[in-house]
Amino acid sequence: MQRCHFFGNLDNNYVFISKCASVIRPRGFASSCSSFFSQQSFYTLYHMRSSSGNFHHRRGSRLIVRAESDFYSILGVSKNASKSEIKSAYRKLARSYHPDVNKEPGAEQKFKDISNAYEVLSDDEKRSTYDRYGEAGLKGAGMGGQGDFSSPFDIFESLFDMGGMGGMGGRGSRNMATEGEDQGYNLVLNFKEAVFGAEKEIEITKLDTCKTCDGSGAKPGTTSSRCTACGGQGQVISSARTPLGVFQQVSTCPSCDGSGEISTPCDTCKGDGRVRKSKKVSLKVPAGVDSGSRLRVRSEGNAGRRGGPPGDLFVMIDVLPDPVLKRDDTNILYTCKISYLDAILGTTVKVPTVDGTVDLKIPSGTQPGTTLVMAKKGVPLLNKSNKRGDQLVRVQVEIPKRVSGEEKKLIEELSNLKKGKVASSAR
Repeated sequence: MQRCHFFGNLDNNYVFISKCASVIRPRGFASSCSSFFSQQSFYTLYHMRSSSGNFHHRRGSRLIVRAESDFYSILGVSKNASKSEIKSAYRKLARSYHPDVNKEPGAEQKFKDISNAYEVLSDDEKRSTYDRYGEAGLKGAGMGGQGDFSSPFDIFESLFDMGGMGGMGGRGSRNMATEGEDQGYNLVLNFKEAVFGAEKEIEITKLDTCKTCDGSGAKPGTTSSRCTACGGQGQVISSARTPLGVFQQVSTCPSCDGSGEISTPCDTCKGDGRVRKSKKVSLKVPAGVDSGSRLRVRSEGNAGRRGGPPGDLFVMIDVLPDPVLKRDDTNILYTCKISYLDAILGTTVKVPTVDGTVDLKIPSGTQPGTTLVMAKKGVPLLNKSNKRGDQLVRVQVEIPKRVSGEEKKLIEELSNLKKGKVASSAR
């Protein structure tokens, strides 16, 4: 995640903010510039003066304009908490939110906030300044502010025995070990393969661990050194000047790719620690899949960097339509055409199903549009192949547009016979 902070010369900002505050009323400067800082932080900046009316700062110093944080609330302790209570609260929270343990969104930022709060409250001088002036006071006194604290991972390592953390790495292992990217593959199935499942062998191309350097990215026989571009931190800061001040952006160091170390690159993988290879993967497609279904094959994605876990392979299913049978969830739809005579007299027709051709009895007197149910001739339920849907057969009665003279004569006789029976019953 990239972070941006707003900076500006304190003397210039004081003049600029004072003018804005007097002009933009009653809403105030902070509400008009809410994208940069909160009303609370503006209040702190505008009113942070000594009795002589000047800011507590050295001339030419810089100030981060942002919202205040309550370090006591972050650690869950009272303002009268002892050092041991603060340390105990930090240890408990740091274990829960360490990025190598907690993968939930926002956990890493929470871990950094906890570490920042502990660094201030565990130091008597910083804590005293914070209690009097808040975070702005810390920066004004040259003690650092958000973005100027020690590395949260250094703080964590200083309080924990990393060998007893159950594999939880410190800053070095965290920067170097990176999970591999997931891979995608499109698999096309015919109608019956999707209904009953299939075993497929697919060929994929992915990044695999380099055998020459065992994934380290370094040329065998060489040693690594600290990256001079980032000082071993794995991150670099770039600045951009704007009319409102200077924005700083923290990003992964491009020289060491965030590892904090530089080494002679491996000739085989060019320093990446991975090489692209083709691989055949056996895939078992379960019965009942449909277009849009996604299968996950664990650990068949790209290999991780520096010993990190591999990604996964996601197989997207695309099913070719059948020219006769149509699918509706777990049911199969089929339209059966019969003559008007068969509809009157009844008949037996052969109906195609996914199991093969089946004889279906059409009862006499069947009306056009009638739907007949062929139980358990549909699609198996996904992951429950012993349960199946039905095949629904819609009967379509065909009425001839033209008939022969003999057929017409017989139909008229039938019609007269029908009329005679109706007249007789009416008497």
